[in-house]
Amino acid sequence: MTAPRLDVIRNCFEGVIPAVLSTCDADGTPNVSLVSQVHYVDCEHVALSYQFFNKTRRNILETGMAMTSVIDPENVTDYRLDLVYESTQSEGPIFETMKAKLAGIASHSGMDGVFRLLGADIFRVRSIEIGSGPAAVPPSAPRNLLAAVRRTWEEIEEADELGALFDLVLGCLKRYFSIEHAMILMRDQAADRLYTVASTGYSRSGIGSEIAVGHGVIGVAAREGVPIRIGHMTSDYSYGAAWRDQTFDQGAGTGCTTEIPYPGLDAPESQIALPITLSGRTAGILFAESTESMRFRYDDEDALALVAVRLGDLMARGLDAVEPQQGTPPATDAARQINVRHYAADNSVFIDHDYLVKGVAGAIFWKLVKEYSESGRSDFTNRELRLDPSLRLPEYAENLEARLVLLQRRLVERECLIQIEKAGRGRMRLCVPGTLVLEEIGPEPEK
Repeated sequence: MTAPRLDVIRNCFEGVIPAVLSTCDADGTPNVSLVSQVHYVDCEHVALSYQFFNKTRRNILETGMAMTSVIDPENVTDYRLDLVYESTQSEGPIFETMKAKLAGIASHSGMDGVFRLLGADIFRVRSIEIGSGPAAVPPSAPRNLLAAVRRTWEEIEEADELGALFDLVLGCLKRYFSIEHAMILMRDQAADRLYTVASTGYSRSGIGSEIAVGHGVIGVAAREGVPIRIGHMTSDYSYGAAWRDQTFDQGAGTGCTTEIPYPGLDAPESQIALPITLSGRTAGILFAESTESMRFRYDDEDALALVAVRLGDLMARGLDAVEPQQGTPPATDAARQINVRHYAADNSVFIDHDYLVKGVAGAIFWKLVKEYSESGRSDFTNRELRLDPSLRLPEYAENLEARLVLLQRRLVERECLIQIEKAGRGRMRLCVPGTLVLEEIGPEPEK
């Protein structure tokens, strides 16, 4: 019988059934224990969770050899892996991926506070044998992931605006991957945060909501630049439904919040976050979640990673940001007064006392309305915004484009009288059906 390959038995490494680890000391005295997690690294390596300095740990450091038994939860095949210890990692992508997954396993098994990862022990797999059960057979998937990737690539290739590209990607996740809840977030390098530019399946869009880099599944994936996947949700990697529900997207100045509620599920069981890379750096995150435990497996991760890669490639083409305006804009009425208030401290903007946006997107909007108010000018170009030093835009081009998508969608979502519409390739038009009354509030004086 042909020995199974490591990449074929990845289903064993989801943490559903604890693995058995066998070691011995230099004198040959054996020791058997359970290990919380065996993590697939590549076709020749696995990583084992190092949580305690116990007899097993001492034996590994003393002899460098171990054997683990892992079981496929679907066909109950027992595989024996002969291992050779190579190194221990206490930081970096592999460590953070295992830490996130272990937190989910601990939460699911009622072991919060006990399962704490100290390191990821990297082993080379010398051989694999079938201990019991049927021969290795790739688990049957409820969907053809290769076909799903192919169809997604074909469809998103047609996008000619950045916002349309985001929507096409999320639509394909629903149609071809059966993913009901997903979002796309872009990274703000200067603020070390991510902001939502598109979402699907939620009761509120959450456009403009922010997540700190390093916070939760999304933030860790952005910080480490690797996919992060959890099959059983844990408080360590959640964003806090209670906090989200207490954050109201409204206000008019002092004491009023300028935070946009995060749109995620209240009680997700599975989450996956995949980096969107441009020129070798993490520019954003493609995120999906489900109320179903173990919804995303290794094969889902591989397939969705390909979608994220293609999304990054298409963004690098420099797609236009502003989409054609849908519907008929309100008729201009000079007697209609539209109040716009700008807070210089964080570039937050309020329109008729309702919060709109802040940060770079707020600075862009304030520039547009100021020039319109002072000169009556309504047409602008992406290039002039990119070259304007007063906006202090991050160096990467997509930061402007993504913020313009965010700004246009927030105006539509808030049903603001002021709208931004497409006026040609790389051009936009500010539509103001009334008279602007601008108020700028400078930063508070230092004490």
